[in-house]
Amino acid sequence: MDKMKFESPDMTAQNIDRIAALFPNCVTEMPDENGKIKRAVNFELLKQMLSPDVVDGDEAYEFTWVGKKAAIVEANKPIRKTLRPCKEESKDWDTTENLYIEGDNLEVLKLLQESYLGKVKMIYIDPPYNTGNDFIYADDFMRSQEEENEQMGMYDEDENRLFKNTDTNGRFHSDWCSMIYSRLMLARNLLTDDGVIFISIDDNEYSNLKEICDEVFGSQCFLSTFVWKRRASSQLDKSKCSTDHEYVLAYVGKDFKAFRGIDKDYKGYSNPDNDPRGPWTTGDLTVGMTGDMRPNQYYDLVDPKTGKVYKPNYNRVWSYIPESMAQLIAENRIVFPEDTSKRPMKKRFASELDSDTNPQSTWMDSVGMNTEGTKQMYDLFGKAFFSYTKPESLVKALSLQATEKDSIILDFFSGSATTAHAVMQLNAEDGGHRKFIMVQLPEKCDEQSEAYKAGYRNICEIGKERIRRAGEKLKQTLEEDGGNFRHLAKYAKNAPLKEITLNEQKFSVPIIPPRWSASDESVDNKNMSDALDTGFRVLKLDDTNMKDVYYAPDDYDQGMIAALESNIKDDRTDLDLLFGCLIDWGLPLSLPYKSEQLGGCTVHTYNDGDLIACFDANIPENVVKEIAQRKPLRAVFRDSGFASSPEKINVFEIFKLYMPEDAGDISKRVRVI
Repeated sequence: MDKMKFESPDMTAQNIDRIAALFPNCVTEMPDENGKIKRAVNFELLKQMLSPDVVDGDEAYEFTWVGKKAAIVEANKPIRKTLRPCKEESKDWDTTENLYIEGDNLEVLKLLQESYLGKVKMIYIDPPYNTGNDFIYADDFMRSQEEENEQMGMYDEDENRLFKNTDTNGRFHSDWCSMIYSRLMLARNLLTDDGVIFISIDDNEYSNLKEICDEVFGSQCFLSTFVWKRRASSQLDKSKCSTDHEYVLAYVGKDFKAFRGIDKDYKGYSNPDNDPRGPWTTGDLTVGMTGDMRPNQYYDLVDPKTGKVYKPNYNRVWSYIPESMAQLIAENRIVFPEDTSKRPMKKRFASELDSDTNPQSTWMDSVGMNTEGTKQMYDLFGKAFFSYTKPESLVKALSLQATEKDSIILDFFSGSATTAHAVMQLNAEDGGHRKFIMVQLPEKCDEQSEAYKAGYRNICEIGKERIRRAGEKLKQTLEEDGGNFRHLAKYAKNAPLKEITLNEQKFSVPIIPPRWSASDESVDNKNMSDALDTGFRVLKLDDTNMKDVYYAPDDYDQGMIAALESNIKDDRTDLDLLFGCLIDWGLPLSLPYKSEQLGGCTVHTYNDGDLIACFDANIPENVVKEIAQRKPLRAVFRDSGFASSPEKINVFEIFKLYMPEDAGDISKRVRVI
């Protein structure tokens, strides 16, 4: 059996694989610094392969800065870390599909590469704006140790270094570019082919961010730069130019089609003449052409019922030639006014509209400003805590435009967890089941801050508590004032229908799907509240679950034998090991699982057999047979669970016996740690 790797993917190796698939002649072999043969890319040949002309010289159109190459290396470099479950800080651990991950987002993004590759429909981030006062992640590749020691800064609770990137720093822009570049490289891999990433930014780094995104996502994937008005009041400035806005950059996947659009307003529609085609409104019946330009559309229009004549306008002729106009009149699609000085109009029926939405342009005008975000925090906590909290309505509007009702939404600069709040709010409003993944460094709160005085020691504590409070408030609203959310059920995906009678009229109404609540044929407020997922699983970044067992032969002695019986750290639980295996095997981290006793052993089943694991010592053969008979897609055992190599070989043979003939290579489905 193969052993689990417990290491994030080697992005460099994967990139070489991709190049080899397209240009096999550009991948060669060469010795490394130790004389060991490794694969490498012939970049000169690759450049020539991508050019229709002879490549000469080093000139190229590119955007670069000090530290860019190191940022690329850092993004591709594998790490030996894991995500440890923290059930006691979670909410609805067993049923929720949401994640809250604490740790450096660069390392977390590396660990999510396999589990969420191409699965995230929308990413929204609000990174540091590089104002000189916000903190930048001090990645190891950015500067020398001496430079680090000279840099005044702070640490998070795990002693990860943060620093204030003031404009006196000679690499003011370079450090910020390196920080964001490596993270966007990894984030790109997580987006679906039709997904969207939104990035909030201000003028300080807008131009650099645009260049970086053009390179990472491709300039052809640039969708738009939306302008968001963040405050109503003017800011006093010597230049008399008040900057009241920020930007939201949007980049899309290669298969992106369109935004949802803005819901059409049907207030002007009615049916005064009981037209069988339903409600209608009037529309212009002329076109901006002169009589000379369109002589066949410049004619007297006669109402066949009254004989009244409506003269044409020389500068705006009728939209139709006489034959087409006669057809419209016959179909009762033309409205003639009593006053012949007024213009006849065309009926436009709601039932014949191509879409229920209009294209968006300035739709962000309708979302709230920073004051709304501040008020939302105050309503939940009685304190604001943050000066520039993004409003929930901003992220909700973006989510409504870019996601489906079962999409995954990621925010790896989650801060106060506005994105999580917005996702829950939108789900409550339209019956969706969107899932969120929040990632936040546990940056310490300043001891003088209102947050610290209120008992919150880091930003993660605030974010998690906000999700709890916002979720409870939404559920309470659904239960107590369900009339405002009564429309929720009609959006439930694949909901069965039930006939009801109301005011002597029959209606078909959807039933809340059984996967969300108990099978109940009523559409009551309690069911709508139960359908809303306001929980989250807390996972915390930590070092690998495995001990460092890489010793040279001369380093071993007899006294070490007992210590080396297990290569798993002593403080790690079964749950730690299970989630470590999920990451290594690339399985989503929010699916249901169960634990049971089987033949005196604890057996964990993840998502009905996607993975079955047993980490006990001395696993009896009957337990192995029972697991094999369940035909899991993957199985994992503890290496020390078997007394000898023959016993491990026997496990392999047992699985070959019970697994179906088309199961493929059993050695890749059954592993040990």
